[in-house]
Amino acid sequence: MTSQEGNDVLAALAGDWLGEEQIATTRWGQGGAASARVSAHFDLGGKVLLQDYREERDGASSLQAHAVFMAGPEPGEYALYWFDSYGYAPAQPALGHWDGSRLVFLRVSSRGQTRHIYEMPGDDSYCLRLESSFDGGVNWQEVMRGDYHRAHHAE
Repeated sequence: MTSQEGNDVLAALAGDWLGEEQIATTRWGQGGAASARVSAHFDLGGKVLLQDYREERDGASSLQAHAVFMAGPEPGEYALYWFDSYGYAPAQPALGHWDGSRLVFLRVSSRGQTRHIYEMPGDDSYCLRLESSFDGGVNWQEVMRGDYHRAHHAE
């Protein structure tokens, strides 16, 4: 995979998206339905994908995040830096890989491990699952599942 092909995988996430999410009850809060707006664009000469994420629950803002995605130096390798309104600041990037149909990242911190699994079945949709482990990756639980569709703006 060339650097351009690596950016092609990230390009599938570029644009404006609307999503419906199902959040599990966790140690950080009550579960339930949520909606999200995601906006992502390339910056720094096309080397990084910057993503802004806004989640709403019951009509109120519940989580905001900024993500920075980069294609790695080796084919199929990626990195994700995640910053959120819960106060998470990464000490290191979440390393990721493209397996041909999914982009998978593993974030590791003192709060445990979180997998971000992006499945991209078509040009106008993607699914994101977040799974957490608090025992070193032995057991995983789904903490969020979101289905996103490209926002079509009126011209």
